[in-house]
Amino acid sequence: MIKVGITQGDINGIGYEVILKTFSDIRMAEMCIPVLYGSAKVAAFHTKALDMQPIAFNQINNADNAVENKVNIINVIGEDAKVDLGQSTTIAGESAYKALERATKDLQEGLIDVLVTAPINKDNIQRDDFHFPGHTEYLESRFARNGEKSLMILAKDTIRVALVTGHIPLSEVPKAITKEKIIDAAIRFENSLRRDFRCGKPRIAVLSLNPHAGENGLLGTEEKEVIIPALKELEDKNILCFGPYPADGFFGSRDFTHFDGILAMYHDQGLVPFKTLAMEEGVNFTAGLPIIRTSPAHGTAYAIAGKNEASEESFRQAVFMALDVYENRKFYKEAHANPLRKLYVERGNDNEVLDLTADNND
Repeated sequence: MIKVGITQGDINGIGYEVILKTFSDIRMAEMCIPVLYGSAKVAAFHTKALDMQPIAFNQINNADNAVENKVNIINVIGEDAKVDLGQSTTIAGESAYKALERATKDLQEGLIDVLVTAPINKDNIQRDDFHFPGHTEYLESRFARNGEKSLMILAKDTIRVALVTGHIPLSEVPKAITKEKIIDAAIRFENSLRRDFRCGKPRIAVLSLNPHAGENGLLGTEEKEVIIPALKELEDKNILCFGPYPADGFFGSRDFTHFDGILAMYHDQGLVPFKTLAMEEGVNFTAGLPIIRTSPAHGTAYAIAGKNEASEESFRQAVFMALDVYENRKFYKEAHANPLRKLYVERGNDNEVLDLTADNND
């Protein structure tokens, strides 16, 4: 069975709530081996605060000791970890980092197969060993090799949104968008759609930067000078990219239903419509790296922490997607490991087919 590493995230948010609700369904532990990096004490605190039936955790010291049909937990923080529901605290940041660090190490060593991360607070987790805008950039620093780059994809069913630029200020977006970055993001997106989501020949819609796609330069020149040249070069590479489409009309008319993927120019351009359409079940997937990581599409949601109001559906879908991508990559690897041998033939005197590549020693 696939071993799923799960990080606790911010202990003051809704991370434990969605984890506990997901694995209160015993069927979840029948389809994978969950390994929670967190604290049995903190889990008990949240269980009591939410007035839920307790989960019988199997406490282990190492992911190697995880057993099937149980929710396994590795205690990565001390007994003195204090929960302050709905608050951003130093302890919460330290706890989130310790869980992520341990899970990442185990993922590197092959002790878990995939990683599902509960939401963190991007501010309180910052420290000497963590100077990143979020999980995506941190994991890229740990796992990228041979020039690999991560790509954030938000996905639900057939709606998949990727970004040319990620966690940067909006004021920096226009300068950050270059032809090279668009081409690079589109190529990585297309690779992921084929390998991770089993799309045979993906069709990708590319959004414009400016309103109304720039109106032929009246509302901005990035479309004419950057995006359209990138699309032409992608066409030469036999990658099916179309656009640029104005984001408002593209989503408003439901044109997104005709494509396998949508490439947005910046964070909110892609994530606002995606979360409007798929907030409850959306999943954040880190593509482009040799490892598999997913997370729910929501944040810590301090405002409802401990109130038993959080939906676990996005987190559950994150677990499902991690399992699906694992199987899809396995299928893709097997399918491309031994491509069909070309058959060079020639007809003999009696018109029989001779395989000129066959082993003549038989």
